[in-house]
Amino acid sequence: MSLDKVEVNNRQLEHRMTGHINITFMLNGQHHILEVDPTLRLIDLLRNQLQMTGTKISCGIGRCGACSVLIDGNAVNACLVMAYQIDQCSIMTIEGLSKDGVLDAIQQCFLEEGGVQCGYCTPGMIIAVKALMNETRHPTEAQIKEALSGNLCRCTGYGGIIRAVQRLIAKEAERS
Repeated sequence: MSLDKVEVNNRQLEHRMTGHINITFMLNGQHHILEVDPTLRLIDLLRNQLQMTGTKISCGIGRCGACSVLIDGNAVNACLVMAYQIDQCSIMTIEGLSKDGVLDAIQQCFLEEGGVQCGYCTPGMIIAVKALMNETRHPTEAQIKEALSGNLCRCTGYGGIIRAVQRLIAKEAERS
Protein backbone atom coordinates (compact mmCIF):
# COMPACT_ATOMS: atom_id res chain seq x y z
CA MET A 1 0.00 0.00 0.00
CA SER A 2 1.38 3.44 -0.92
CA LEU A 3 1.98 6.17 1.63
CA ASP A 4 -0.63 8.30 -0.14
CA LYS A 5 -3.27 5.64 0.53
CA VAL A 6 -2.23 5.40 4.17
CA GLU A 7 -2.58 9.18 4.50
CA VAL A 8 -6.03 9.11 2.88
CA ASN A 9 -7.11 6.22 5.11
CA ASN A 10 -5.87 8.06 8.21
CA ARG A 11 -7.82 11.17 7.16
CA GLN A 12 -10.96 9.12 6.54
CA LEU A 13 -10.65 7.52 9.98
CA GLU A 14 -10.02 10.89 11.61
CA HIS A 15 -13.08 12.35 9.89
CA ARG A 16 -15.32 9.42 10.88
CA MET A 17 -14.31 9.79 14.51
CA THR A 18 -14.62 13.58 14.89
CA GLY A 19 -16.36 14.95 11.83
CA HIS A 20 -13.38 17.28 11.45
CA ILE A 21 -9.84 17.07 10.11
CA ASN A 22 -6.75 18.56 11.75
CA ILE A 23 -4.49 20.52 9.42
CA THR A 24 -1.14 22.21 9.87
CA PHE A 25 0.00 24.91 7.46
CA MET A 26 1.87 28.18 7.08
CA LEU A 27 -0.15 31.28 6.25
CA ASN A 28 1.80 34.39 5.29
CA GLY A 29 4.76 33.09 7.26
CA GLN A 30 2.81 32.15 10.39
CA HIS A 31 2.30 28.56 11.55
CA HIS A 32 -1.32 27.42 12.04
CA ILE A 33 -2.88 24.25 13.40
CA LEU A 34 -6.64 24.07 12.91
CA GLU A 35 -9.48 21.60 13.02
CA VAL A 36 -11.64 22.02 9.91
CA ASP A 37 -14.85 20.62 8.56
CA PRO A 38 -14.03 18.51 5.49
CA THR A 39 -16.60 20.44 3.43
CA LEU A 40 -14.99 23.82 4.16
CA ARG A 41 -13.44 25.58 1.17
CA LEU A 42 -10.10 27.33 1.52
CA ILE A 43 -11.65 30.67 0.55
CA ASP A 44 -14.14 30.37 3.42
CA LEU A 45 -11.42 29.38 5.88
CA LEU A 46 -9.32 32.37 4.85
CA ARG A 47 -12.08 34.96 4.89
CA ASN A 48 -14.40 33.79 7.65
CA GLN A 49 -12.11 32.11 10.17
CA LEU A 50 -8.73 33.74 9.57
CA GLN A 51 -10.02 37.21 8.53
CA MET A 52 -7.91 37.30 5.36
CA THR A 53 -10.53 39.36 3.50
CA GLY A 54 -8.16 40.67 0.83
CA THR A 55 -8.79 37.41 -1.01
CA LYS A 56 -12.13 38.00 -2.74
CA ILE A 57 -15.07 35.75 -3.56
CA SER A 58 -16.64 36.45 -6.92
CA CYS A 59 -17.74 33.57 -9.14
CA GLY A 60 -17.09 30.75 -6.66
CA ILE A 61 -16.40 28.30 -9.49
CA GLY A 62 -12.81 29.07 -10.47
CA ARG A 63 -13.44 31.24 -13.51
CA CYS A 64 -12.56 34.75 -12.33
CA GLY A 65 -9.35 34.45 -10.28
CA ALA A 66 -10.46 36.97 -7.63
CA CYS A 67 -9.80 34.35 -4.94
CA SER A 68 -6.27 33.50 -6.09
CA VAL A 69 -3.71 32.63 -3.43
CA LEU A 70 -0.27 31.07 -3.61
CA ILE A 71 -0.06 27.47 -2.42
CA ASP A 72 3.57 26.43 -2.24
CA GLY A 73 4.36 29.24 -4.69
CA ASN A 74 1.69 28.36 -7.28
CA ALA A 75 -1.35 30.53 -8.00
CA VAL A 76 -4.52 28.60 -7.17
CA ASN A 77 -8.19 29.57 -6.99
CA ALA A 78 -9.08 29.25 -3.30
CA CYS A 79 -12.74 28.62 -4.14
CA LEU A 80 -11.74 25.29 -5.75
CA VAL A 81 -9.59 24.00 -2.89
CA MET A 82 -10.92 22.28 0.19
CA ALA A 83 -9.34 23.56 3.40
CA TYR A 84 -8.06 20.10 4.38
CA GLN A 85 -6.04 20.00 1.14
CA ILE A 86 -3.65 22.68 2.42
CA ASP A 87 -2.32 20.43 5.16
CA GLN A 88 1.49 20.76 5.24
CA CYS A 89 1.40 23.59 2.66
CA SER A 90 2.59 27.17 2.65
CA ILE A 91 -0.13 29.67 1.73
CA MET A 92 0.35 33.31 0.80
CA THR A 93 -2.55 35.72 0.44
CA ILE A 94 -2.46 39.32 -0.73
CA GLU A 95 -2.01 40.33 2.92
CA GLY A 96 1.28 38.44 2.98
CA LEU A 97 2.92 40.53 0.26
CA SER A 98 3.35 43.84 2.05
CA LYS A 99 5.88 43.99 4.88
CA ASP A 100 5.43 46.34 7.84
CA GLY A 101 2.95 48.46 5.89
CA VAL A 102 5.27 48.85 2.89
CA LEU A 103 3.79 47.72 -0.40
CA ASP A 104 5.43 44.92 -2.34
CA ALA A 105 7.04 45.98 -5.65
CA ILE A 106 4.15 44.36 -7.56
CA GLN A 107 1.56 46.32 -5.60
CA GLN A 108 3.52 49.55 -6.06
CA CYS A 109 3.74 49.04 -9.83
CA PHE A 110 -0.01 48.40 -10.02
CA LEU A 111 -0.61 51.75 -8.30
CA GLU A 112 1.90 53.61 -10.47
CA GLU A 113 0.49 52.28 -13.74
CA GLY A 114 -3.22 52.49 -12.94
CA GLY A 115 -3.59 48.73 -12.81
CA VAL A 116 -6.50 49.16 -10.40
CA GLN A 117 -9.92 50.72 -10.70
CA CYS A 118 -12.64 49.21 -8.54
CA GLY A 119 -9.96 46.96 -7.00
CA TYR A 120 -12.02 43.80 -6.73
CA CYS A 121 -9.85 41.76 -9.10
CA THR A 122 -6.59 43.35 -7.97
CA PRO A 123 -5.60 40.86 -5.24
CA GLY A 124 -6.00 37.92 -7.63
CA MET A 125 -4.12 39.73 -10.40
CA ILE A 126 -1.24 40.57 -8.07
CA ILE A 127 -1.07 36.98 -6.82
CA ALA A 128 -0.97 35.75 -10.45
CA VAL A 129 1.91 38.15 -11.16
CA LYS A 130 3.74 37.00 -8.01
CA ALA A 131 3.46 33.38 -9.21
CA LEU A 132 4.73 34.40 -12.66
CA MET A 133 7.69 36.27 -11.19
CA ASN A 134 8.47 33.25 -9.00
CA GLU A 135 8.85 31.24 -12.24
CA THR A 136 10.73 33.73 -14.40
CA ARG A 137 12.28 37.12 -13.65
CA HIS A 138 11.92 38.45 -17.22
CA PRO A 139 8.63 37.19 -18.70
CA THR A 140 7.58 38.12 -22.21
CA GLU A 141 4.33 39.94 -22.91
CA ALA A 142 2.85 36.61 -24.04
CA GLN A 143 3.87 35.01 -20.73
CA ILE A 144 2.34 37.91 -18.82
CA LYS A 145 -0.95 37.56 -20.68
CA GLU A 146 -0.94 33.79 -20.15
CA ALA A 147 -0.30 34.23 -16.41
CA LEU A 148 -3.19 36.68 -16.15
CA SER A 149 -5.56 34.68 -18.35
CA GLY A 150 -7.30 33.12 -15.35
CA ASN A 151 -8.16 36.51 -13.87
CA LEU A 152 -11.08 38.62 -15.04
CA CYS A 153 -11.28 42.41 -14.78
CA ARG A 154 -14.39 44.30 -15.84
CA CYS A 155 -12.95 47.80 -15.39
CA THR A 156 -9.49 48.37 -16.86
CA GLY A 157 -9.29 46.49 -20.12
CA TYR A 158 -6.00 45.06 -18.80
CA GLY A 159 -3.80 47.84 -20.25
CA GLY A 160 -2.77 49.25 -16.87
CA ILE A 161 -2.28 45.76 -15.50
CA ILE A 162 0.05 44.74 -18.35
CA ARG A 163 1.95 48.04 -18.00
CA ALA A 164 2.31 47.43 -14.26
CA VAL A 165 3.93 44.05 -14.88
CA GLN A 166 6.20 45.52 -17.56
CA ARG A 167 7.25 48.27 -15.13
CA LEU A 168 7.97 45.62 -12.50
CA ILE A 169 10.14 43.70 -14.96
CA ALA A 170 12.04 46.89 -15.86
CA LYS A 171 12.63 47.66 -12.16
CA GLU A 172 13.83 44.08 -11.58
CA ALA A 173 16.23 44.40 -14.54
CA GLU A 174 17.66 47.64 -13.11
CA ARG A 175 18.36 45.88 -9.79
CA SER A 176 20.11 42.95 -11.48
